[in-house]
Amino acid sequence: MKVAKMNEFDLSLENLPREDYQRIYEASLKDNVSCKACGLPVKLYLGLNKPPFFYHTNKEDNLRCTDIVSSPPIQSISTQQPNLECEYSEQNGFRIPKSRSIATLEKPTVTEWQEPQVLKGRTPFTLKSKTPSSLLGIPLDVEQKEAVTTIEGPLLILAGAGSGKTRVLTTRALYMMEEKAIDPTSMMLVTFTAKAAREMHERLIKHTRLTANQLNQLVIGTFHSIFYKMLLHDNREKWNGQHLLKWDWQKESYLKQACREMGIDEKDFPFDQAIQQIGYWKNTMKTPTDIHPADEWEEKALSLYNYYEEQKRERGQFDFDDMLVKCYEMLRENPSVLEAYQKRFRYFLIDEFQDINPVQYKLIKLLSNHTNNICGVGDDDQTIYSFRGSEPSFILNFKEEYPEATIITLSSNYRSDHHIVSSANEVISKNKQRLSKKMYAQFQTDQLPVCFSPYDEEEEATLIVNDIKEKIEAGALPKEFVILYRTHTGGRAVFERFVQSSIPFVIEKEQSSFYERKMVRGVLSYLRLSVDPDDSSALTELIRALFLKQSVLNDVKALSILHDCSLVDALLYLNGLHAFQMAKLKKIVPKISALTKDKPASAIQTIEKELGFNDYLKKQGNEGNTIDKGSDDLNDLKVVAKKFSTVTEFLQHTDHMTLTQKALKGQKQATEAGVQLMTIHRSKGLEYKYVYIVGAVDGSIPHDFALESARKGNYEFLEEERRLLYVAMTRAKEHLFISTPSKRRGRKAVASRFLKTLF
Repeated sequence: MKVAKMNEFDLSLENLPREDYQRIYEASLKDNVSCKACGLPVKLYLGLNKPPFFYHTNKEDNLRCTDIVSSPPIQSISTQQPNLECEYSEQNGFRIPKSRSIATLEKPTVTEWQEPQVLKGRTPFTLKSKTPSSLLGIPLDVEQKEAVTTIEGPLLILAGAGSGKTRVLTTRALYMMEEKAIDPTSMMLVTFTAKAAREMHERLIKHTRLTANQLNQLVIGTFHSIFYKMLLHDNREKWNGQHLLKWDWQKESYLKQACREMGIDEKDFPFDQAIQQIGYWKNTMKTPTDIHPADEWEEKALSLYNYYEEQKRERGQFDFDDMLVKCYEMLRENPSVLEAYQKRFRYFLIDEFQDINPVQYKLIKLLSNHTNNICGVGDDDQTIYSFRGSEPSFILNFKEEYPEATIITLSSNYRSDHHIVSSANEVISKNKQRLSKKMYAQFQTDQLPVCFSPYDEEEEATLIVNDIKEKIEAGALPKEFVILYRTHTGGRAVFERFVQSSIPFVIEKEQSSFYERKMVRGVLSYLRLSVDPDDSSALTELIRALFLKQSVLNDVKALSILHDCSLVDALLYLNGLHAFQMAKLKKIVPKISALTKDKPASAIQTIEKELGFNDYLKKQGNEGNTIDKGSDDLNDLKVVAKKFSTVTEFLQHTDHMTLTQKALKGQKQATEAGVQLMTIHRSKGLEYKYVYIVGAVDGSIPHDFALESARKGNYEFLEEERRLLYVAMTRAKEHLFISTPSKRRGRKAVASRFLKTLF
C-alpha cells in the first residue's frame, strides 16, 4: 500500500518528502500509523530490496486492503513543524525567521525514492591461468610457490587483498627449515599483532615435520616483543617490566602535571590526542629538538613531549615506543652487540610490510645489512596507518634501496567475488603513488556490489539493520556481517538502531558513547539543567562552556544554599567576575529553563546561537585533531535531536544509549557472536560474507581534512583515503553494500568522488 493515515493526516508515499520517511517509520513501529481502509495499524517498510510501502503484519489484512490505490494531496509531517534549519530572531516575544519571510516559506522538496544501483568494474571475468601446485603438502599457485622458494637476497612480496599472504609466509618459513635445512635460530619472523603471531605459530605446528623443540627455536613475534627481549637481555634491571608505563592513564598523569605547571587548563585538554602525537613523533624518530611546531596545538604537544621524556628519564621508566627507539640506539651505539645479533640472525621475514614505520624499518635494515636476506610481505594499496608513522615509501622505494631485489606479485584474490575485486581495482587504480598491479578474482557469483542512497544517517541505519534482519531470517548468520565506518562517530546511528533491534551485535571495546564526547556533553549540559537546574554534573560542563574557572563550582553550591535557589540561579550571585562575564550570565541563565518548552533541535540551535555555545565551539572545537571536530559533533547531535518532540524524551534517549554502550564494553563478548560494528582501520586483515560501508560521501570518505589538504596541493592524504575505501571494499567475500546518503550532518552530501567511475 502506498497510502496510510497518521493522526489526522493522510500520508502518500508518492508525494511524501523523503525527510519524513524515518519519522513515519518509527511512528509505525509504535502503531501510530493506520490503514485507510480498515483503521488497523500498519508498518512502513524501509529496506534495500523493495521501494517503501505500508503493510499489515497480518497477511490476510494486507490482501483485503490492497485495493486502495488513490493518492491524497501531499501531506507532510514536517510541514506542521517549524523549519529547524532557519535562524531566528526575537521580536516582541515572537521568534521570526531571519533567512526569509514567513509568507515565502518554501514547501518541502519531494525527493523520490532512489533504487539501489549496482556497481560494475571495468573488466570481464576471466580466470587467470594458474598451474596448481603444492609444497610440503600445502596447495600453492605459481606466484605463491615462487615467493616461497625464493630464499636468498632481498625479496618484496606484493600480497594484495585475499591473496593468501599468511599461507605464503608460513609455508616459506617451513620450506626454509625443512627443505633448505636453515637453522630456525637464524630466522626472525616479525608480525604486527600478537594475534597474527599466534595464528602463524599454529599454522606452523599444523604443517611441520619438525619437533616442537626445533620449531620453538624460530623467533616469531611482534616488533615490540622481539626487540624488548633484546633490551631486557642487555640490561635486565633497567628494562624490568616494573618500569614500563603500560597504560595511557599513567602517561596522562605526567601530561596533566605538565599542564598544571604550564598553566594549561587540563579539564579541556585532549590528552588522548597528545599521547598519539607523541607516539607519532617517536615512531618517526623525531626528538623534541627535531620538531618545528606547525601551530599552537603542536607547540603545546611539543612542550608536553619534552616534559614527558624528562619525567621518564628521572624515574628510569619507559613506554612501548621506547622499546623500539632505545633498541635501535643500543644496536647502533654498540657494534659488538649488533655483531652478536647479526651472527645469530641471517633471515628476516616481515609481515604487513606496508605498515612499517621509520624506527621499525631502520631496526630491520640495521640487523639485516650483513646478508640483505630481508623478505617483506605487504601491499602498498593497504597502507592506512600514516597517523602511526607508517609510510608506503618503504615498499615503493624497495627496489631503489635494494637494486638486486626480487619483486613477486601475488595477483590472485581468493577471498572476493569478481565484481567486488573488479570494482576495488577500479577505485585504487586512480592513485598515482603506487606500484602498478591488478588483482584477479578466482570466482564469480550473480551478486553485484550495490550502492544505495538513503536520505540521511538515520534512514541509512534503518535500511542496513532491516536488510540484515531480512537476510538473517533467510538463513544468514549474524557473525557473517560487518558494518564499516570512517570514524567512531560515523557509527552512532547504526549502533542506536541495533540497540533497538533484537539482532546480536559487537562493537569495538575502545569505542565510547557519542554522547560522552566533549562538545556533545557541553550542549547536553544546557538541556539537562533546563530539566533539573540542580544537576551538579551538568553544571560542571556548563561552567566549562562559559569559560568560568572550575573553582567557582563550590562557590555556586554554597550560594545556592545561602540564597535558597537552584544551582543555575546561583550563578547570578557569583562575585569577582568580569563585567562582561556577569552580563553574559544575566542574559543566559534566565533562558536555560525555557529550553524545555522547545523541541530538542530548536533548543540546540538556541544554545548554539543565543546562549554562547558558539564561542566555546570556536575556541575548543578542534581538540587538536583534524579528524574529529566539535562542529561535526554538534551537527551530528542536531540530526539525532530532530527525531524527538521533547527535551526530556531526547535526554532519556542519550542516557539510555550511553549506559547501553558502557554495559556492552563491560561484557566479555565473543568476537564472533554477532554483527560486527567497527571502523575501517580496525577491519584490516578481516573478511566477511556481507559488508556494509556507511557514509561513502565526500567529507567522510574522503574525509574533510584530506580534501582540504588536496586543495592546498597535498594529495598524500587523499590517496590514503582512497586506500581506506579499497581496504573496506576488499573485506567483502560475496556481498558489498555502499551507502551514499543525500544528507550528512544536516547538509547536502554527494557520493564519494572515489566511486564516480563505478556508476
